[in-house]
Amino acid sequence: MTRVFSGVKPTGHLTLGNYLGAMRQWAAVDQHRSDALFCVVDLHALTVDHDPARVRRLSRQAASLLLAAGLDPELCTVFVQSHVDEHARLSYVLECVATDGEMRRMIQYKEKAARERGRGGSVRLSLLTYPVLMAADILAYGTDEVPVGHDQTQHVELARDLAVRFNQRYGHTFVVPRATNPAVAARVMNLLEPTSKMGKSDDVGPGIVYLLDEPDVVRKRVMRAVTDSGREVVYDPEERPGLANLLEILAACSGGDPAGLAGKYASYGALKKDTAEAVVEVLRPVQRRHQELCADPGYVEGVLREGAEKARGMARPTVDAAYRAIGLLPPVNAAR
Repeated sequence: MTRVFSGVKPTGHLTLGNYLGAMRQWAAVDQHRSDALFCVVDLHALTVDHDPARVRRLSRQAASLLLAAGLDPELCTVFVQSHVDEHARLSYVLECVATDGEMRRMIQYKEKAARERGRGGSVRLSLLTYPVLMAADILAYGTDEVPVGHDQTQHVELARDLAVRFNQRYGHTFVVPRATNPAVAARVMNLLEPTSKMGKSDDVGPGIVYLLDEPDVVRKRVMRAVTDSGREVVYDPEERPGLANLLEILAACSGGDPAGLAGKYASYGALKKDTAEAVVEVLRPVQRRHQELCADPGYVEGVLREGAEKARGMARPTVDAAYRAIGLLPPVNAAR
């Protein structure tokens, strides 16, 4: 079977964008058609200033929401990145293959580093090198496909480059992965800043719909969404991004095509109302299941424990092979 790997970073509460752009696809399609692994990538949350207790809390919440979104541990592997040592082991080896120039060209590094400097903070080395850790996440499992939003495609391209380079220098070790993007709502935008992604750690909180928001909060945020000049409801992502964002969200929640849906509305108000109700209905079963899982923390812990054991068994042979290929001695007890 095709092997799929993807993950969520616990730097903030998961959003509607995370769900429509990734998690729903994982549950509805990827776990059924492939040998799929889904990971809470908590090591990536350490690249910026953070509260340790909050990272732990958000990691647990993210794991519960992955299950609430429909991931079935009988069909896929759900685990936490730091529970599997092979991620960190392989990351260093790949740092010895990557170049400084590649890291500094990464768009997200440029944006996040500029933001940190703008706040008067220092930029951690891990912020520069974390794309290599992401490559290790992917390559450790012999991943064929990485379902990601468009903003993460550059990171998958780096993983491809490192895999090809390693294979050419040290012998064939890694599968060369490819990125896949969902067709609709691959990148849900901030409701108040429709040219910016609806991110977990976005400062513009009122423009974000979180997966655990109460229905009235969801309605209020959608109804306050920025639209564009003019009165006609048309789908034009370039000229009218606010309106296009609402139409893409409605299409992702209720089915249909954004351009086709535009023709059904004579006013922004009617579109916003229907979009708000569609979002509420999409989130309702996720929130209900999340409440059930919070009442049974032992179940979630068991899923993560078993998932880590399974993931470790899948990753270790590849990482051990990479260690041998690049020139490292095997442990003495393994050589006997």
